[in-house]
Amino acid sequence: MNYAIGLDIGTTSAKAVLFTKEGHVISESEETYPVYHPEPSWVEQNPIKIESSAINALKNIVEKAGVSRTDIRVVGISSAMHSLICMDEDGHAISPSITWADGRSVHQAEKVKSTNNGVDIYLKTGTPIHPMSPLIKLIWMKETNYPPYSKTSKFISIKEYLIKKWFNEYIVDYSVASATGMFNIHTFEWDEHALAITGIQKEQLSTPVAPTHVCEGLAKYVVEVTGLRADIPFVIGASDGPLANLGIGAISPGDVAITVGTSGAIRQMAEKPQTDELQEIFCYGVTKNSWIMGGPTNNGGIVLHWLKEIVGEHHMYLAEQGGLSAYERLTQLAQTVDPGANGLLFLPYLNGERAPYWNANARGSFIGLTLAHQKEHLIRAGMEGVIFSLLTVSEALERLAGPSKNILASGGFARSTLWLQILADIFGQEVQVPKSHQSSAWGAAWIGLVGIGEAKSLTEIKHYIPMEKSYIPNDSNHQVYQTLYPTFKNLYVSLQPHYKNLSDFQRRH
Repeated sequence: MNYAIGLDIGTTSAKAVLFTKEGHVISESEETYPVYHPEPSWVEQNPIKIESSAINALKNIVEKAGVSRTDIRVVGISSAMHSLICMDEDGHAISPSITWADGRSVHQAEKVKSTNNGVDIYLKTGTPIHPMSPLIKLIWMKETNYPPYSKTSKFISIKEYLIKKWFNEYIVDYSVASATGMFNIHTFEWDEHALAITGIQKEQLSTPVAPTHVCEGLAKYVVEVTGLRADIPFVIGASDGPLANLGIGAISPGDVAITVGTSGAIRQMAEKPQTDELQEIFCYGVTKNSWIMGGPTNNGGIVLHWLKEIVGEHHMYLAEQGGLSAYERLTQLAQTVDPGANGLLFLPYLNGERAPYWNANARGSFIGLTLAHQKEHLIRAGMEGVIFSLLTVSEALERLAGPSKNILASGGFARSTLWLQILADIFGQEVQVPKSHQSSAWGAAWIGLVGIGEAKSLTEIKHYIPMEKSYIPNDSNHQVYQTLYPTFKNLYVSLQPHYKNLSDFQRRH
């Protein structure tokens, strides 16, 4: 039997998943790596540690799989978007990997967004003007004389870093290139106008290639550590967003993928690029005849992690409860509360917000607190707030892409039956969930199979996605959420004038 590996380089971990061609998971391995915050709003990672984790994930999966390595046909790569690393002439990193969550370029984003330049760049690149994008990070580097900036030979993402180390070439897939804010989604070339305001040349960026591009000649040290065969092809793949859509089967008009991991997103595939001056959603090229449209939220599973730290249970208590994890206990508590959390709303902007507001200064809020509220209400409101936020993104997406017909869910939250039911109830639509939660990895593996000719087309994957179950909306719960949702949306509008003062105060102190 033949197998394919999906290697997913995420925000906090590298995951390697071994699949059969039918989409069944044989084994998986995950290696975490740290995120550093050397200053307030700085979010950095060590690319050397990420590479080491990726190699270890591949090594572990080869050891665990119990299959002949000659039967592992290909490795496809998925990665998070918007990372930026400065490389010297010798191919060494001279900066950390600055992640999508880094907020030090807020001032530059605000300045660009307020000009005609900002509108023009968004319309051509499909990348909203926000500190997440390498475009804005590069402007920040130029304006603040960031030391590595003037010494940099190449500006690349974490995926490009791995490709350079393992195959000694600077290439980038279309979707990762699109997410830089410097790639024209109409011409599939680096945009000269965007480059001009960053102060860099297109020669300092990688060569864009299709997601089915095959890399061969794996570095000897990677072969020795992983146990993979020396001639195994790696296919460059795409970013985690479009690959999550592919891996879950959300590739036809009206198919909507909702992914919640550390952050979250809602996405649809499209047959032509669409942007408008409201700048509420992203539109990235995937292939030369397909684009991914949607919007990310900064605040997904990170909200539940924050709640765990604030109101979490003691380890001893968890042991007495039959060894429940802290997250399982939080969900158990939230299930004791009726939908709507007794009139408590949570605006989940703990980490600023991206779609549809693109406001790095946004801040989280509990609204409606009374003496009657207990921690279980806070947990329930937090989970509901994440889904309410996704609904605001969905409304912006439907305006350009059309109404959703099918909702498919993936990511860490797909392991929570409560969160999936809340999703169905708030959206008022059935939610389908695949058996594997590793949809980005399966999408990467499938693109790998297409790249080496083992699968005929990207769309053929729809026949190879084992589904788990569906969640049907509860009508009475949906009515509760319909009553609360207008208030949730209006609260952002009411509080928005105050966010900048609060975030400026926090940065100063």
